[in-house]
Formats: sequence, C-alpha cells, structure tokens
Amino acid sequence: MSLELLSQLETKIQATLESVELLKMELEEEKQKNEALESKNQQLQEDLNSWNDKVNGLVGLLNSEV
Repeated sequence: MSLELLSQLETKIQATLESVELLKMELEEEKQKNEALESKNQQLQEDLNSWNDKVNGLVGLLNSEV
C-alpha cells in the first residue's frame, strides 16, 4: 500500500472512531432519558392505583349505604 492509501485509511478509521464515540454518548443520554421516563411511569402507575383504590372505596361506601 502506498502512504497515501494508508493516510486515507487512517482518516477513515479516525472518523469512524469519532462516530462511535458520539453514538456511545447519544446512547448514554437516551438510557438516562429512558430511566427518567420509567421512573415517572412507575410514579404515575402508583398514583393511578391509589386513585383506583380510593374510588373503589367510595363506591363500596355508596353500595353499603343503598
């Protein structure tokens, strides 16, 4: 191989490595966003369950009064 081809190969490898690093950083950001969304989803699910329990309790009270 000529020095020019080696230089081109080195440039392409460097560009590829930089792309891989950027993709790794983007992936980490997306993982963090996903964790935050999962946490929020869990909290909302707990809130929904709490509200369902309260509503069921109130309906139970109404049914026992009738």
